[in-house]
Amino acid sequence: MSFISCDEGGNPEAGGTSVAKMSGDWYVQTLIDGEVVVDYSLISTYNTSANDGKAMWIDDHGNIWSFKCKSPVNISSLSFSGNNLASSIIDDDDSTPDVIETYDINVNITEGKITKNGTTSTGGHTVDKIYFKAEFSDDENPGTIYEIVGYKRTGFLEDEH
Repeated sequence: MSFISCDEGGNPEAGGTSVAKMSGDWYVQTLIDGEVVVDYSLISTYNTSANDGKAMWIDDHGNIWSFKCKSPVNISSLSFSGNNLASSIIDDDDSTPDVIETYDINVNITEGKITKNGTTSTGGHTVDKIYFKAEFSDDENPGTIYEIVGYKRTGFLEDEH
């Protein structure tokens, strides 16, 4: 048995995605008129397949409203927003084999901002902050604006929810 490898010299540059500065897992609270309606939940922001720096996915993994949409971004200001963003979730209902349903809505995202070192985690660590407002097309109370605010996941046990 033998192993062969080659070293092209130095460490290769892995690079990153176009929205790396805005990507991550976030623990957020959801508020209406300043009142918490959904306590700390995990959401994710990540690159689209286009990798062009023009949009990122916002995915709540079913923790807040069951939405996943592509939002336009401005990398230089770390901001994001968009109207009538299509969200389509595939719900594979494990209780009913072979039944797959989709959940299609539109989402308005406003005032989206990532602030580097902009907040303190529940464990006391200085971390990036995320903030945005969302409105959902299927809300039984049309016009309700949800404020979603939180911090970037640190990996420290004291910050997990």
